[in-house]
Amino acid sequence: MAILEINNLSKRFGGLKALDNVGMSVEQGEIHALIGPNGAGKSTLINVVSGSFPATGGKVVFNSANITRRGAAARVKMGLARTFQSGVLLRERTVLDNIIMGFDLHLGESYLGSLLGTPTAHKVQTATRRKAMDLAGFMGLAGHENSIARELPHGLQRNLGVCIALATGPKLLMLDEPLSGMNATEIAAMMKLIRKVRDDGVTMILVEHNMKAVMGLSDRITVLSYGEKIAEGSPAEIQNDQRVIEAYLGSEV
Repeated sequence: MAILEINNLSKRFGGLKALDNVGMSVEQGEIHALIGPNGAGKSTLINVVSGSFPATGGKVVFNSANITRRGAAARVKMGLARTFQSGVLLRERTVLDNIIMGFDLHLGESYLGSLLGTPTAHKVQTATRRKAMDLAGFMGLAGHENSIARELPHGLQRNLGVCIALATGPKLLMLDEPLSGMNATEIAAMMKLIRKVRDDGVTMILVEHNMKAVMGLSDRITVLSYGEKIAEGSPAEIQNDQRVIEAYLGSEV
């Protein structure tokens, strides 16, 4: 069953056509990779699906609901979350503070309110901190809860970015280059965590340039080039697709 359906999706920036009638279906429970050369439209597609950019044309359906005209906050509340290439962190605050901010949408009052000492927020703060501690442990951040975010090693900062997104309670999580800048040990650890998140019931879209990781993680792959979809299939099918080889893969895999 498809949790996300993208139909004839287009996005233009002035005269630039970033996406041109792209269609894509993501099945519930899978890791679906989105690959292609720089400028292919991958991040633009993530931005349109997440509500950061409005679509120029086409339709986005999530969990059977047409969300094409809904704002980003509404999509998060429905269970659609994303990470960012650069990471969205409160760099001067602790790991725990960052994760709690992800829970903010599900609280009667914001965590910012608890920092200001409002009565209602104090009532939920203890339970929220417990959930944040559990999530930190799940994502390999146990023992780092009180560390300042900017002081974490790069790989753990990436883990924290995923934690913040998971704290919103997503049904579908879009990961935008989660392995960027990582060493081999960090890549192996993140791949293990991505599988763990999927096994915990979260469907994922993976935008990533590390082809060995993509082929090892993905159930299906969609390939974009110059804003158009040029192929879709299993890792084996994509590796043997001549058009994909010529446009992007070459001898990488």
